[in-house]
Amino acid sequence: MEEGFILGCFRVLPTVVLILILCIISVGYFYIWWKPKKLEKYLRRAGVEGNSYKLMYGDMVESKKLTAEAWAKPMPLNHSVAPRVNPFLYQMVQKYGRISLSWHERSPQLLVADPGLVKLIFSERDGHFRKAPLNPLVDLLTLGLSTLEGDQWARRRRLITPAFHLEKIQRMVPAFLTSCSNLVERWNRTLVDSGGRFELDIAPEMQNLSSDVIARAAFGSSFVEAETIFELQKEQAVLVLEAFQSLYFPGFRFLPTKKNRRRYEIDRKIKARLKEMILSKETKAKKGNPDDDLLSLLIQCQKQSDNEMTIDDIMEECKLFYFAGQETTATWLTWTMVVLSMHPNWQEKAREEVIQVFGKRKPDVKALNQLKIVSMILQEVLRLYTPVPTQSRYTLKTTQIGDMEIPAGVKLILPLMLLHHDPEYWGEDVEEFKPERFSEGVSKAAKDDQVAFFPFGWGQRFCLGQNFAMVEAKLALSMILQHFSFDLSPSYTHAPYTVITLQPQYGAPLILHRI
Repeated sequence: MEEGFILGCFRVLPTVVLILILCIISVGYFYIWWKPKKLEKYLRRAGVEGNSYKLMYGDMVESKKLTAEAWAKPMPLNHSVAPRVNPFLYQMVQKYGRISLSWHERSPQLLVADPGLVKLIFSERDGHFRKAPLNPLVDLLTLGLSTLEGDQWARRRRLITPAFHLEKIQRMVPAFLTSCSNLVERWNRTLVDSGGRFELDIAPEMQNLSSDVIARAAFGSSFVEAETIFELQKEQAVLVLEAFQSLYFPGFRFLPTKKNRRRYEIDRKIKARLKEMILSKETKAKKGNPDDDLLSLLIQCQKQSDNEMTIDDIMEECKLFYFAGQETTATWLTWTMVVLSMHPNWQEKAREEVIQVFGKRKPDVKALNQLKIVSMILQEVLRLYTPVPTQSRYTLKTTQIGDMEIPAGVKLILPLMLLHHDPEYWGEDVEEFKPERFSEGVSKAAKDDQVAFFPFGWGQRFCLGQNFAMVEAKLALSMILQHFSFDLSPSYTHAPYTVITLQPQYGAPLILHRI
């Protein structure tokens, strides 16, 4: 009886194995070939031109090759940076126009370089779009409000928005000024020791300044106290970028590879430090002595929401703000100083305005709106050197975009930098530094009053930290202009590239002079 059962199993086993193999092949064929090709046919019928699907990797190999070639050498000292920053997207627009199809692994990507459509996508309220799904390893850096969707996003946004109101930001200005004053004092001491002139790399200086501002204004500590978190976040950013650019197989995040172990170790360390800070703030609040920083305001939001936000939620918002707030403003200020070194006439105009408004005293937040030239300069730098050159969305259902019907499961690539460098919307002098474009405000900066400027996004999902970043940038630039003039070092090499945000590949060495 038992022998017969065993023999029966052996006879059936090849059939079971064959069925399993056929199932695996069928599933693989569906996901690796049939589904991508079906989406490609659908998009072709919608009139979309672009690249054909390539098995497994899509256009990743070509994109990496073009990027490596572009980043292997510096560029001339001008503002035509888009071809270097993302050569693949730039070539797609040149070859196929403002709407084109490419592939990331097995997923179709629709490049949308039309400002009207970008505005429509950013402003959509019917739930047809969401943030594009990411490699799960990328989530270690980008959780928080930026990745929530639907009702969950709406509730969280409503809860934390009051913490970013301008009047709340203005109450943090003393912390901003402390950070800027410390920078000015340190540079002044160095200038005294070096005879009134010295060279330094502005990029790490602005990173440290922005880190100190975030630490003081958002978390009630100094850069020295928060340095561990910043360093860990910086390392995590490199690891996340590597994961994003690599082929991802389901379940890979669970493999105990060396880099995976480090990614999760960094995440644990950051969360542990943030939890300490949160518990300390809660203790102070219970004693009737709450702080007036952003973290304390978030904790208040949590309490007022009947604990709808958990401590883990607050930690994710902190991680996001640590990275997004620090990184984008630091790169913005870095490129502003580089550009003003390239255009000393505008540097002098900005300095004259700052001296006229504030003299040599510390800037007053109430008078920041009087800085028209400084504002124009900052906006033009945002246009030319967009801190986050590309954003993306994802279609949840079949959606009408302009004249095209786009199926579910398509990633929409919104190349903000390409839009900011498009002569159709900015004129033939698009690559020139002309702050006067913004003399009548952002809405009238582009040709024919077209909206083609999206550095902080658009619509209901515009960046909540916009006011924070603008106040910080104006205060920092004003205090630097009050005390120093600066020009490019002979060792400066012009090479913008992206590591999450737009950065100078070889640093930004400038020569500082005391005024």
